[in-house]
Amino acid sequence: MDPTPVQKNFYRANARWLGVGLLCTLGSSFGQTYFIALFASQFMALHGLSDGDWGTLYAGATLTSAALLIKAGQLADTMSLRKLAMLVIAGFALICVGMALHESIVMLFVMVLGLRFFGQGMIGHVGMTATARWFQARRGRAIAITSLGYGIGEAVLPALAVLAMALVGWRGTWLLAAGILTLVFGGALWVLFARDREPQGGETSGPAPGALGRHWTRPEALRHWSYWALFPGILTPSFIGTVIFFHQAHVSGEKGWSLIEMAAGYPVYAVSAMIAVFVAGRIVDAFGALTLLPLFLLPIGLGIVLLGTSDAVWIWGVVLGCIGFGAGFSSALNGAVWAELYGTRNLGAIRALAVSAMVFSTAIGPAITGLLIDAGITLERQGVVMMLWCVWLSAVFVLVARRLRLLIAVPA
Repeated sequence: MDPTPVQKNFYRANARWLGVGLLCTLGSSFGQTYFIALFASQFMALHGLSDGDWGTLYAGATLTSAALLIKAGQLADTMSLRKLAMLVIAGFALICVGMALHESIVMLFVMVLGLRFFGQGMIGHVGMTATARWFQARRGRAIAITSLGYGIGEAVLPALAVLAMALVGWRGTWLLAAGILTLVFGGALWVLFARDREPQGGETSGPAPGALGRHWTRPEALRHWSYWALFPGILTPSFIGTVIFFHQAHVSGEKGWSLIEMAAGYPVYAVSAMIAVFVAGRIVDAFGALTLLPLFLLPIGLGIVLLGTSDAVWIWGVVLGCIGFGAGFSSALNGAVWAELYGTRNLGAIRALAVSAMVFSTAIGPAITGLLIDAGITLERQGVVMMLWCVWLSAVFVLVARRLRLLIAVPA
């Protein structure tokens, strides 16, 4: 569907600020699991690691980065977002250089920690926080554009990385990533962040309040039932999504599919996620983020359970398509719901704990499911349990969303 003149005007008038969010999420690609995993065989060969050793190191580094994000994420409330973005990009690029040059297993741990902290965590956090703070009336559409960076990275980066490794080697690929982060992302964000967004149309001037007509601090949010009611749903998409990508080799062996055949699923995942995030953005703008709460886990549950329904390789694309659609809904929800409930003044601190929890779930997901696989419980059987969890949680969220709407409706 072509955008209406009003939509075109919105995108054109806000291209600078929408570009900030999109570049931040796209830049996070170099710290995401699907990118780092491309170099796993080189890392294991260099350091003599087994699959279990590599998984343990990766989980430990990711858990440590999750702990650091709880504190560092608050900087989005107290520091100029432009300065913070530049510091994050600089740190991210240095870590990529370190990854190219490292020789010891200790340095590998430190570099993976840095990739997860700056890449998966901080740069995306800066982009999402800025977008949620800058937009209110059309926050859903703005977050859809910001989230597009994740999908673009998932769709194109793996193939480009494989090509780069063939041309310049794996160390050269990390140096190339450092250069791209510094010159392309750093340069563009420095220019785009130079102007703060001024409220327009239906936007409010200054920080927008949340439920009860006030701005919540993180301690206040943590003491309220609403924050913890949302947490199981916030953790589930990243848990299941990481599990399905991390165990691709296991699925390949069990099903008899080649990894080349399975690679076709990446674009399906990315396109589904991008479509979903735009659909979700329109829903958020029209009805509020809470409308997505009972819906966003259902495609993910459907996707994971479909893995056990066929041994034909096409089912892999269907599985990833469903999970990608749910991931798009989840991205839109996570971008908007915290601002909607708790206001934007302390949004960085409030989002930081949620981001940290999502990073935590990406660390424990492969570990837990891997141990179950070792115990003889196949990923297909685990998928049934995950599907039932998604359905049950969606039913609970019908009631949670109803109560949260009443909370938001209470006047200051």
